[in-house]
Parts: sequence; structure tokens; C-alpha cells
Amino acid sequence: MTDQRLPADVRHRLEEILRPVDEDLASWFPGDRLVAQPVHTVYLGAADVVVDTPASWGERAGEIAEGTRDIVVDLAGGDTVVADLARKRLQDNPIEDLRIDLEDGYGWRPDSVEDADARRAGEILAAWTQMRPHAPRSAGVRAKGLGDRERDRGLRTLELVLDGAGGIPDGFVFTIPKLRDVRQVDAVNLLCEGFERAHGLGEGQLRFELQIEIPQAVLGPDGRATLAEAIHRGRPRLTGLHYGTYDYSAACGIVSAQQSLAHPVADHAKAVMQAAAAQTGVWISDGSTQVVPVGTPDQIRSALRRHHALVLRSLERGFYQGWDMHPGHLVTRWAAVIGFFRSAMPTAARRLGAYLGRRSGDVIDEPATALSLASVLHRGVAAGAFTADEITEIAPSCTADQLTVLRESGGALPS
Repeated sequence: MTDQRLPADVRHRLEEILRPVDEDLASWFPGDRLVAQPVHTVYLGAADVVVDTPASWGERAGEIAEGTRDIVVDLAGGDTVVADLARKRLQDNPIEDLRIDLEDGYGWRPDSVEDADARRAGEILAAWTQMRPHAPRSAGVRAKGLGDRERDRGLRTLELVLDGAGGIPDGFVFTIPKLRDVRQVDAVNLLCEGFERAHGLGEGQLRFELQIEIPQAVLGPDGRATLAEAIHRGRPRLTGLHYGTYDYSAACGIVSAQQSLAHPVADHAKAVMQAAAAQTGVWISDGSTQVVPVGTPDQIRSALRRHHALVLRSLERGFYQGWDMHPGHLVTRWAAVIGFFRSAMPTAARRLGAYLGRRSGDVIDEPATALSLASVLHRGVAAGAFTADEITEIAPSCTADQLTVLRESGGALPS
């Protein structure tokens, strides 16, 4: 560059101001993780889970899918390919992520009973690591929280889970319920360090999620967004934020008949989650529905339609993970996810192919949009909605390697 008129001392001062800003932003907002986010998390009480749970849930879900195939095909807009792919997923790998619940879904039991269930949970988690890909690729526990009443029990349970597992199983993550104050995140970091030292584990191995089910987790007493500070205090151990539909709704005074992950108070909380977690690498998960497909044929069909609509609503709003509470939820989870990404793939591939070829076509895309398009293709392949070959049939330049390069560069093309 020539003919620079800006004085050298001003340029030097600008660098002094902005270089620390660059470093802070790179640290605070490193971008999305390149590994595939699970499409769901299954929550199951510790008293009910066994080693064969993923397979038995898949079998039960397959039976429901077979008995309601007409509904599944209808929900897929008549596309039998979507129904077939969803059924294949139920057979091969129905559950991607699972939490063995020793909190609200488990309740308060005698210490001797919870001790035994916690140890058994650890043994099951360790066993699943040897059964992949036919077991969850990530799994862990939700123990009782950090409040005064439940803290001792929760800490004991977590330690017994690790004892039962013989350490930290691959893909292990634990969920901290009912976040209310950012100082609780400091305590969780300290807890992880202590467990790692006590069990002879490498530093930084333990990972945790925060459950956002109390309004104070969104807006603190000083008016600041608790979530944003919690994320940056918790990273890199903090990997996810999970919305808790019913506790949050109840705490906001919403009557039970209106409590839903589609209620405006839920949308507000999740919008704050989404903004706070953006570009940090922390995943966000939508909540659950308590309506499960059981009862009469009409009740089952109604519940399937309801759950499919809720999953699709979340996907359309950028929430790519949610809770599932029943084998029947797997049917509509996979049908909605596969249908959503499969329908989006052709347009995304063509637009990204044009971008890579620097052809404008009828839409002029920017790097941020290219990154989003690449994410559609990445998530769809991971979910089994389509294959890499199906993408390159439409856009030969959109190879797996090229998609990785785009995601690593934030969508920017090499000059």
C-alpha cells in the first residue's frame, strides 16, 4: 500500500488499542465446533435404565413407526424416503445422546438406593463405550443441583458414578440443573478439578452442561444476562445449555395447561440462550414435551403429530437439539430432522456450489451465508438425511473436504 496519509503514531496507537480486542474476541468467540451436534438428548430415570436401553428403545420406536407409517409418511409430506431413513436410524443408532437422570426424573430415595443406582449408572456408561455405534456416542448423568438442600447428595452421586465407571467414560458429560447464579459455574469448575485430581485424571477431561430452567439464569439481579457470563466462565469445560421447559414456565407463573416449549416465555429464554452462545462453541438444546404417544390409536397419532410439529418448529428457529422422553419421540424426532435437512439440501448444495465457483446466479451469497449453507449439509449428513455422494451429484465442488475448509474458515474463500 502506498500514499498512506495516516500518521505512523496514530496507526501504532490504533494497534495498541485493537490488538487486545482481537485477542479477546478470538478467545471469547472461537466459532462453532466442527464435530456434529447430537439431534437430541434422551432423559431416563436411573432406576429404569439398563445396558440394553438404547436397543430396546429403538425396537419399541420401530414398532410404533411401523404401526403408524401412514402418519410418518404424511408428516414427511408424502416422502417415503424420509420414513425409510428414519426407520433405518431407529434400527441402527436410535439414541445419539443420553442422560441418566438422578434429579427430577428420579426423585428423592434412601441414600443406599441412590448410591447403588449411581454406581450402576457409571457401569452402564462405561459399557456403552464398548457398544458404539449401537449405543449413544455421548452420554452422562444429571445429578441433583448445587442448592443448599441437595448439594451434598448431588456431589456424592457424581463421585459414585465416576467410581462405577472406573474413571471418565469416552463422551461423558454431566448436567448441572437449575443454574441461578454465575458463581455456581465457578463452583462446577472447581468441582471438576477436584474430581480429576482425586481420580488421577488428566486436567480438563470433565465436561458439563448447564440446565436453564430458572429465570435468574437468563436475567440476573443486576440486570445483566447471567447466561453470557456463565458461558465465558465455564468454557472450555462448558459444552451446552439445555432449556428446561416446565420448571422455567412454572417459575414464570405460567399455568400448567399453557406450559410448552412453544410458549412466549420459552421463546424469550431460548433467544437469549441462542445469542449468548453464538460463536462460542457451546451447543444449545431445546426442552421437552410431556405428551407421549401412548393410549388409544387416536391419542398416539395425535401425540406423534404434536411432537413432530414441535421438533420442526425448533429446527426452523435454529435449535438443532432437543429432549426426548419416550421411545415414540424417537420416531418423530428422526422423521422431522431427516425431513428438514433432506428438503433443504438441494437448494443449499446448488447455492454453495455457485458460491465456490464464484458464480452469482440469482442469489448473491456472502461468507456468512456460505458458512450456514455448509452447516446445513454437514448436519444433514451427520443425521443420515442424505449422503456426501448425493450432495456432489448436485454440486460436484461441495466435497466433504471443501465443506470442512469452509467451516474452518468461517465461509471465506481463498483469495
